[in-house]
Amino acid sequence: MIALWTSQEIVTATGGTLQGAPFEVSGVTFDSREVESGWLFVAMPGTVADGHAFASRAFAAGATAALVSRPVDGPHILVGDVAEALGALAVAARNRMSGTVIGVTGSVGKTSTKEALFAALDRYARGRVHRSVKSYNNHTGVPLSLARMARDCDYAVLEMGMNHAGEIAALTRLVRPHVALITTIASAHIEHLGSMEAIADAKAEIFEGLEPDGVAIIPEDTPYRDRLVKAARKHADRIVTFGGGEADVTAVHAVRADNGGSLVTARLVECEMTYTIAQRGEHWVSNSLAVLAAVEAAGADLAIAGLALADMDGLKGRGERRRVPIEGGSFLLVDESYNANPASMAATLKALGDESGISRRIAVLGPMRELGEHSDAAHAGLAEAVRAAKIDRLILLGPEMDLLEAALGGDVTVDRAADVDEATRLLAAIARPGDAVLIKASNSIGLAKLVERMAGGLATCFT
Repeated sequence: MIALWTSQEIVTATGGTLQGAPFEVSGVTFDSREVESGWLFVAMPGTVADGHAFASRAFAAGATAALVSRPVDGPHILVGDVAEALGALAVAARNRMSGTVIGVTGSVGKTSTKEALFAALDRYARGRVHRSVKSYNNHTGVPLSLARMARDCDYAVLEMGMNHAGEIAALTRLVRPHVALITTIASAHIEHLGSMEAIADAKAEIFEGLEPDGVAIIPEDTPYRDRLVKAARKHADRIVTFGGGEADVTAVHAVRADNGGSLVTARLVECEMTYTIAQRGEHWVSNSLAVLAAVEAAGADLAIAGLALADMDGLKGRGERRRVPIEGGSFLLVDESYNANPASMAATLKALGDESGISRRIAVLGPMRELGEHSDAAHAGLAEAVRAAKIDRLILLGPEMDLLEAALGGDVTVDRAADVDEATRLLAAIARPGDAVLIKASNSIGLAKLVERMAGGLATCFT
């Protein structure tokens, strides 16, 4: 096996000093809980804890060496600033990679689209595709994802996120994508950006890092389409739009498939194809068009990408579906607990409304964060989506949801929960065999704990 990094390569990239015998590593992490045998542990400084305090735990877990700014017990490379050194390692990783890099950002759906792109490309070039893990998409996550990239991979799919203007500009210059994709423009993080136009501009920063002959992929179905196109023209050799209307990549025909997903006939830039999407919801039709546009731009196999979309399961926290055992049968739990904004709330509620063969629709909803002055209107505005989805029962967490309850005006039975524990108890008391239950909130609310407690069934979720 070819080493991910040798100690000499790390020293050359970071300007650090090797303390101990030369070594090779097969992985990189800054989380001591993730360490595997043969990995490099990066002792990142933090606002809550300093990574140096966990170096001994990392070595005990099998780390070969550490990247540090002060000496530790064990082989290490000593640098002046660990965060800067990780960034330098990321630059070195990108410089030695000769394959095709796809960068993904957007207000909604970037992680799901990234995972679908990985599935499509990995099915075509098995074992030779790299991607960001989890949602490592910020100023520390992107450098780590790059540092983990094998020197001989054919494709890489890297996610970039932001809370403020200028963040994606810095990340995309590290990633240097050949294909830059924006999934959607929605009101996520509007508290920090101030306006939808500012959000569009911040997302459009991804084009600033495009390599020569790069391709920009832009959603057609947004009021900010022309704004994005204008920004892309400064950096892209070619622009491809996806979605409805006059988009370059569009669904000519889309119907619900027997598996609950969608059967789609799409027109692409150079061909037309029919494929099935395993994921449920109309928003996944749009996601699939973005994926196919990127696959086509990257020169990979579209037919194989279609097969991957047909086989792709739901992602934890982003649409994963599981049956929860309950006396007399089971109910369907749809896990959308990772994050929420008005657009994703509306999309997942609509998908719940489209579920067939169920007895009742129940939604456990928590607040949407980082909406600033738009928060009140956004939470009250969910009432329309709740009514349209024919929700039978709501469990609401957080004072922000007072506005949704008031806007519903008694049209839906509502239970209020003070925290995740109470929401779990309420759901356990309410759920019946044949129900479909949606779990959705911003990640900081912690509804993922409710999902995990339900994993073994209602009889065991409090033991």
